Amino acid sequence: MKVLNLYAGIGGNRKLWKGVDVTAVEINPEIAAIYRQLYPNDNVVVGDAHQYLLEHYNDGWDFIWSSPPCKTHSQMRYRCNYLAWDNKPVYPDIKLYEEIIFLKYHFKGKWVVENTESYYEPLITPQFIQRHFFWANFVIGNKQFKKDNVKRATKEELSQLHKIDLSKLNGKGQREMLRNCVKPELGLHIFNCAFKLFQVNFDNFDKHIDGIIKKSSKNVKSIRDSMKLDKLNLERR
Repeated sequence: MKVLNLYAGIGGNRKLWKGVDVTAVEINPEIAAIYRQLYPNDNVVVGDAHQYLLEHYNDGWDFIWSSPPCKTHSQMRYRCNYLAWDNKPVYPDIKLYEEIIFLKYHFKGKWVVENTESYYEPLITPQFIQRHFFWANFVIGNKQFKKDNVKRATKEELSQLHKIDLSKLNGKGQREMLRNCVKPELGLHIFNCAFKLFQVNFDNFDKHIDGIIKKSSKNVKSIRDSMKLDKLNLERR
């Protein structure tokens, strides 16, 4: 299975994926070097993931995962930097929505775009699980994960949480690298949902929809109807 992992970081999302041929794109050379040491069999590209997607989306991928930078969207930046510290506001990075729209209309395989829960109402309604917004062309099953506090956790605690040991690797800012990771168990869950390795209980499908739609004031009816169509399509297979 051929997978494109964009904005790869140190690869927390792909840690538990098995039997995959992964190309990872990361713009920071130091982070990319750590990724190479953790996953020596992956093809690592040092470059702009946003541009790479535009130029290589049609290279035969079965699955594309994208995690664009979240800082300009995050509640923490808005509450701490702007409201509390009176820093100047910045524009949200709309590349996030560019990629969602681009993948939806131009990519034929399975795809997911991940980001933090935003301080504003999302322009495109996401699915929601474990502090993350996900936009995808498949239904993500509502699964509970153990609560954690990555904002306050030490490097050692984050390393233990993700089961990623960076102690013998060079590179500054390792706590930040670990804090930015998608929990490996969550990355595996998303992957399994993409290829229907996680089964939704259709008897409780309406509750399932309520669990993954976080926002309720915009476009919920259309999202709900779309998911019910997904349900019918899955039942026919």
